[in-house]
Amino acid sequence: MQHKRLVLDANILIRGVLGQQVRHKIEQASDNVAFYVAESNFLEAEQWLAELAPHRGLTESVWRPALASLMHAVQLVGQEELALVEAEARARIGQRDERDWPGVAAAILLNYPIWTEDRDFFGAGIPTWMTQTVDLYLKSP
Repeated sequence: MQHKRLVLDANILIRGVLGQQVRHKIEQASDNVAFYVAESNFLEAEQWLAELAPHRGLTESVWRPALASLMHAVQLVGQEELALVEAEARARIGQRDERDWPGVAAAILLNYPIWTEDRDFFGAGIPTWMTQTVDLYLKSP
């Protein structure tokens, strides 16, 4: 039974594909934590992986299945749902990086914290966890 919930930023999906630490944390917590990602953040992660993975020696035939595997533990939040709180999300993220509004919108809509490595989320009025501290959230009762 999943008692906790967490919204993932695109950079967490990217780290989950290119590295071991994030993937391991998600795999270990998936029985107790429900993970969500804004649809556009998933698409952003795909775009970045297409660019970054070849520099790491990973072909699309390797990184795409790794992303699909990771997404077995993650639920997509569709653009239609996010549109309900888009104005508020855009206002909260402000001038820092307006492209981050979908992640903010998912966190507002679902009322869950966000896991990110992006400091632009700080000050948006959403509890934010980074990879180095997310275990405190994932393992707390």
